[in-house]
Amino acid sequence: MPSTPAEPSALRFIPSIDELIASLADLEPRFPRSLIAAECRRAAAQTRAAILSGAPPQSEPLAAIVRSNLLALERPTLRPVINATGIVLHTNLGRAPLGAFHSIPGYSNLEYDLPAGERGHRDSHIGPLLERLLGAPSIAVNNNAAAVFLALHELAAGGEVVISRGELVEIGDGFRIPEIMTRAGAILREVGTTNRTRLEDYSAAVNERTRLILRVHPSNFRITGFTARPDLASLAKLARQYGIPLYEDLGSGALTSAVLPASLDEPPAQASLQAGVNLVSFSGDKLLGGPQAGILSGDAPLIARLRRNPLFRALRLDKLILESLASTLRAYLFESYDSIPALAFLAASPESLRIRAARFAETLTPHLPAGSTLDLAQGESFAGGGATPGQPLPTCLIRIACPSPHAVERRCRLSDPAVLVRLDAGRVIVDLRAVFPEEEPSLARVLAEALAPR
Repeated sequence: MPSTPAEPSALRFIPSIDELIASLADLEPRFPRSLIAAECRRAAAQTRAAILSGAPPQSEPLAAIVRSNLLALERPTLRPVINATGIVLHTNLGRAPLGAFHSIPGYSNLEYDLPAGERGHRDSHIGPLLERLLGAPSIAVNNNAAAVFLALHELAAGGEVVISRGELVEIGDGFRIPEIMTRAGAILREVGTTNRTRLEDYSAAVNERTRLILRVHPSNFRITGFTARPDLASLAKLARQYGIPLYEDLGSGALTSAVLPASLDEPPAQASLQAGVNLVSFSGDKLLGGPQAGILSGDAPLIARLRRNPLFRALRLDKLILESLASTLRAYLFESYDSIPALAFLAASPESLRIRAARFAETLTPHLPAGSTLDLAQGESFAGGGATPGQPLPTCLIRIACPSPHAVERRCRLSDPAVLVRLDAGRVIVDLRAVFPEEEPSLARVLAEALAPR
C-alpha cells in the first residue's frame, strides 16, 4: 500500500473541541453552548486548513480567536457613521441620510383595507402622496434599477427600444442600460452618435417592432462641447405621432427646486411629465432624500400594466421602507423640507458652513497635539450618489496638518462612532456639510483621540 504523507507536527497543538469549549466556560451565560461549540469547530477547521496549506503558524491561541469571533458576532455590523467627507448622497453610506420616522411595532394594515374589511394594496400608502406631488399615477419598487427593468420587461419585451448612443450609460456596480435591456427581453436600437442625436434619428429608427422610446438623463456624467439632442417636448410629440410610449429614466429624482441651490441643475420629475413624457422613473434615495426605492410615474394605463406584471410583486417595497418613504413624501407635500436631511445639507449656504466650521475649530484647536495645525479654507462639497455630476457646492473646509494623516484617517474610520474624513495634500480634511449638528461633539472627540500621539 502507498504510504500517506505525515501530517505536520503543528496539528498536534490544536486542542480538542471539548477542551476549547471548556476553556470558554465563562461565556456560556452570554452565548448558547451550541453556538460556542460551532465556533470552536469552525476555528479549529480553519486552523487545520491553514497549517496543511503551509501558512505561517498563528501566534494567537485558538481559544482567544473563538472568543474574539463570538464577541464580533454580538456586535451589529451596520453601524452609525459620521459623514465628514462633504459628499451628501454618499453611495457607500446609504446615499440619502434618513430623517426620523415612526416605525409601527407589531402588526399593521400593510395590505389590509380597514374601512372595507378586505385585502388591500401596499402601494396605497404611497400612491396617493406621489400622485399629488407628481400629478400622475405612481408606484414604487425596491430601487431604480428594478424600476428600469420592470418598465422594459413589461413595455418592450420582444420588441425594440430606441435610445440615443449618448445615453447608453453605466451606473453604479456595473449596471449598464444595454445589458438590462437584454435581460428584460428588449432589443436595443441605437440612434445618433455619442455627442449628437437629432429628432430625425429617432424618427428613422421607428418601425413595426418598436415598443418604446427611451430617454436616459445623464445624472452621473456630462458630455460637453459639440453636443445636441432634441428637447423633451419635441421627442414626446414624435412618440405620440407614432403611438409609442416615451419613457425617461431620470435617475436622481428631484421633486422640487425650491430648496436646492441654484448651482444644482437637475430637472424635477414633474417637468418631464408636463412635457409629455408617458413614464418616468427615478431613485428614492438620491435627490428625493428618502429610503432606497425606485419610483415609476406616468400615464394611468402604463402604470396599471406595470402593477399587473408578476415582477412587480417580486420587486415590491418592504413595510419599513414604505413607512420611511411615506414620511418623506408627506414632508414634501406639507413643504417641511427641513425635516429631510439630504435637502437641508444640500441647501446649506457657504456662509452658514463657514460659521459652523469656525465654531468647530474653536472647540478642536485646544486639543490639537504638538506638531498639528488647523486652518479654514474655501472648498467644494458634492451631491454624490451619481447626482449632479460636475456641479460642486461651495463650502468651508477644516484642514488639519499632522504628522501621519493616513493613520489619523484610519483611526477615525475605526472609531466609535466611525468617522469618515477626506485626505488631500497631506492634510486631514473635514467638511461639516453632511454632519448633523448634534454629531459635532462626537466628531470633535474622535478627531482629538485620532490626532493624539501614539
